Amino acid sequence: MTRPRFLERLARCNDGVALVEFAYSLPLFLVLLFGGLEIANLAMTHLRINQIAINVADNAGRVRTGIDESNIYEVFAGADFIGRSIGFAENGRVVLSSLEPNGKSDSSAGQMINWQRCHGALQVAPRYGVQGTGRNNASLASGMGGRTRITAADGTAVMFVEVTFRYRPVIFSAFWRDAHDIRYESAFNVRERTNQVISNAQGLAVNSC
Repeated sequence: MTRPRFLERLARCNDGVALVEFAYSLPLFLVLLFGGLEIANLAMTHLRINQIAINVADNAGRVRTGIDESNIYEVFAGADFIGRSIGFAENGRVVLSSLEPNGKSDSSAGQMINWQRCHGALQVAPRYGVQGTGRNNASLASGMGGRTRITAADGTAVMFVEVTFRYRPVIFSAFWRDAHDIRYESAFNVRERTNQVISNAQGLAVNSC
């Protein structure tokens, strides 16, 4: 067979076209597939962090009569249970603050963080202040929160929760090396609790911040 005739037959040959097309489309297909899995995992992580914020604020607000350090342990155990599938205890942080009126009647009147407890290995500072913030001044006059500020009414308290989780990609970790912090806040009024001073009847270690 002459060289020109061989080249002519080669040019007309369409054997293996489907295989070549598949080889070209496979990388794009894999990117879409694994990208979808990564997005689904990220969405599920957002859901878990939001659930933790709501659960901690709600459960802390449900403690009646008075609140003790043992109740805080139970509330944080619930957070660990919700976040166990994403490793929240090792990569997350919960800040639970008791927001209350500071009882002042002059220019220093406002809100205060009467007590504050933290849980989780991630080192993140509370965004709105530490325990005692606003007690003797109006630094928290507008309350706590982002666009919508939360304040507590006289004679009661609001359980304000900040939850932060450091998310690391599961599939694209080689390309997305920087961790991404996911953050949610939640607030619930206390129910039927008249004594807002936290006690420690069992002498437990305090989950301070």
